[in-house]
Amino acid sequence: MSTEIRVPTLGESVTEATIGQWFKQVGDNVAADEPLVELETDKVTIEVPAPAAGVLEAIAAQPGDTVDVGALLGAIGGAGAVATPKPAEAKPAEAKPAEAKAEVPAANAAGPEPVKPEPAAATSMPPAPSAQKLINEKGLNGSEIEGSGKRGQVLKEDVLAALTKPAAAPAPKAVEAKAPAAPRAPVAADDAAKEERVKMTRLRQTIARRLKDAQNTAAMLTTFNEVDMKPVMDLRNSYKELFEKKHGVKLGFMGFFTKAVVHALKEIPAVNAEIDGDDLIYKNYAHIGVAVGTDKGLVVPVVRNADQMSIAEIEKEIASLGKKARDAQLSMADMQGGTFTISNGGVYGSLMSTPILNAPQSGILGMHKIQERPVVVGGQIVIRPMMYLALSYDHRVVDGKEAVTFLVRVKESLEAPERLVLDL
Repeated sequence: MSTEIRVPTLGESVTEATIGQWFKQVGDNVAADEPLVELETDKVTIEVPAPAAGVLEAIAAQPGDTVDVGALLGAIGGAGAVATPKPAEAKPAEAKPAEAKAEVPAANAAGPEPVKPEPAAATSMPPAPSAQKLINEKGLNGSEIEGSGKRGQVLKEDVLAALTKPAAAPAPKAVEAKAPAAPRAPVAADDAAKEERVKMTRLRQTIARRLKDAQNTAAMLTTFNEVDMKPVMDLRNSYKELFEKKHGVKLGFMGFFTKAVVHALKEIPAVNAEIDGDDLIYKNYAHIGVAVGTDKGLVVPVVRNADQMSIAEIEKEIASLGKKARDAQLSMADMQGGTFTISNGGVYGSLMSTPILNAPQSGILGMHKIQERPVVVGGQIVIRPMMYLALSYDHRVVDGKEAVTFLVRVKESLEAPERLVLDL
């Protein structure tokens, strides 16, 4: 007996996915819970495990296909089963009798006794025989087709017109969704031969759409400051070995930055708010999103209740989420509910940038490369490890004074990390 493989529940508001790749082929043996197929959703990549052990005897959806939750992906035969091409051919074979059955009423409609439909609609004419046959063949609902014949009779031309309308309606939407803002300029034949056209993944499409929506919706503005990283670096160098020995995780910079952000959010709650219609929603909690770059695009797992965590707990959670992101093991729950985001472009060498909001959040902090620069300290020019900070914010929610104050508070906490310990 075969066991069906179906699309699992993908998470809140996610109803469909795209087939990424199959890890097994028809005829391969599979173990229970062994990954079979990769699904790409708007937010994460999910591996569907085998529901039972046996032989993969059929694949119903190919890479690139879009499938809904609960859709059939394939089937697994018993452990002793031998896969053959017959199961794959079963569907077309079954379709033929269905077509034959569909043609039976069509034949009746073409015959001399087209009187059965009349009791249901005595004041209107039944579809013309040729129209009824076409309706049956195409699986249409005759009651939804407007007739142009006498007494509203549906003619063959009406059915043909109905067939063209649904096919044409979705086309503009598909073109509109995929088309760039401006048409692509013609490319020379020599250059075209050197190009490679690759379909955007569902995740990349979602990233592009959400970033553009954020720009189009929010009144986005960025304010800058710089922070002397020497105090944090000295503290880290003094205790990193003891910290790792006790907590089992390396002491990085993200724990300090997350803690500094949490402190600043308590003082400037507007940066932790969002707009809902005509209302402002102020969050009395801090779920901090940490942007992570992966091979398939940028993802933002969330450190929940960071305002209630120690630096050690924050570092552990960030390390765990980072590993899950790199291994494509993030769940929908890991990605939802963030109230503020931190993006660290410095790990890639970025000196300064203007990060884009992660809607519907009202603020995002951009970290950058630590670089030694000459600065004035106590009237003397000294060399210090400096970092530029950037806060992009939604000016509809956050005033300029609040944004600048927030960034200054982050700077102060990092330049005097004892403030984080003393909750100052």
